[in-house]
Amino acid sequence: MNMSKAQNADEYIAQQRMALASNAECGATHYNLAVALMGQKKYEEAESHLHEAISCSPNLAEAFVQLGGICLQRGDVEGCLHYNKRSIKARAGFAPGYANIGFLELQNGNVDEAIKNLQKAIVFNSRHIQAYTTLASALLAKGLVDECIEACMKAIEIQPDFPISYNNLAVAYLEKKDYEKAIENADKAESLGYPIAEGLKKELEAYRRT
Repeated sequence: MNMSKAQNADEYIAQQRMALASNAECGATHYNLAVALMGQKKYEEAESHLHEAISCSPNLAEAFVQLGGICLQRGDVEGCLHYNKRSIKARAGFAPGYANIGFLELQNGNVDEAIKNLQKAIVFNSRHIQAYTTLASALLAKGLVDECIEACMKAIEIQPDFPISYNNLAVAYLEKKDYEKAIENADKAESLGYPIAEGLKKELEAYRRT
């Protein structure tokens, strides 16, 4: 059976199950099946196959990240953090793991720890746009406004139409009292479909030229 010819998710899942029937020790197949099951919100079965994937292929860092995603789906932030930490132990230099850890640490209010992990993510993948974006937020929380702007500009260099970066720039320039640039970036973010916070909108409105 040609695995690339599945017409829909159900057919793809059936193909993965058939592949496992003939080779139950293939970590990649367990992983592929788990991701497809997650797409159908069958999280318990997906979780089981992710553990099987790791058992077969201990260096499959992506499987740990997906287990973290299932934890997050259940509202278990600490579980998500645990699995992402395991992902970077499973594979050295695994940028997505560091980026996720940075995001979660920032959510937990651990700004320094967030910055450290996000910077590592960027070292291992200099085009990891989410890492730059989260880093910008962490730097802003730390009061490092110029460094925040630099991280935003890096993200925009990678993806010029990434709206969150323009929103972050608007906040950063407002901090610097550069109202013209703050307005310009807020408008850009909004034009790209990003919902600007009402508080930011109102604050900038006072500085718009009539």
